[in-house]
Amino acid sequence: MGVLAGKRGLVMGVANERSIAWGIAKACAEAGAELAFTYQGEAFGKRLEPLAKSVGSNFMVDVDVTDDASLDAAFDALHKRWGRLDFVIHAIAYSDKSELTGRILDTSRANFKNSMDISAYSFIEVARRAHPMMVEHGGTLLTLSYMGSNRVTPNYNVMGVAKAALEAAVRYLANDLGPDGIRVNAISPGPMKTLAGSAIGGARKVFKHTEANTPLRSNATLEAVGGTAVYLCSEAGACTTGEIIRVDGGFHVLGMPQHENL
Repeated sequence: MGVLAGKRGLVMGVANERSIAWGIAKACAEAGAELAFTYQGEAFGKRLEPLAKSVGSNFMVDVDVTDDASLDAAFDALHKRWGRLDFVIHAIAYSDKSELTGRILDTSRANFKNSMDISAYSFIEVARRAHPMMVEHGGTLLTLSYMGSNRVTPNYNVMGVAKAALEAAVRYLANDLGPDGIRVNAISPGPMKTLAGSAIGGARKVFKHTEANTPLRSNATLEAVGGTAVYLCSEAGACTTGEIIRVDGGFHVLGMPQHENL
């Protein structure tokens, strides 16, 4: 019996087998959890279907997190099928790729609003709808952040601002939902070779730099992030809430590169 046996979780944001959300989903399934998935649009649905089947899930829902009716329909479907929900993995973020290079000074108003809506506010909308399905027995809400939320990272720009807002939302939601036994946390991996990460200008250089300089001389793996998510969703994480858990090989502790790379 795995540590998540008997638990049911929703995973939002799997784009392909290299997605952080997929690493988390796979680890949760291996720990015994029953999973449902969301996707946006037919193309992502086709990519997701074989992955979902590989972990024994036939529960997929098309969701647009900027559309209240779409979110309502998804959580209505979850409620009808399961009634309760033990954890939600929110791995959703977006910015116009053309603005993930150069300067934040050039960020457009339209992209700023859209990035904040999808990358930060959607977590609040998801939490609001998940809450009634967790209130009787507690649960876990988990999202993904990145170091660019509190340190300047080349080309991360508006996403850094959005992730800072997301991390603040984690803390406020943790306080709101704590009395109902609902824990709210974020995992902050270092740079990873994902579809989302590749959209950021200079991603390959950032990946190589962090790998060469972290105390562990390694970037995060899907397995490491997945294992952290399992801990947070299990009873082992019963007293952990409001946290941003860094899974970045220790890069966040550095003041400058390693001596050999100066």
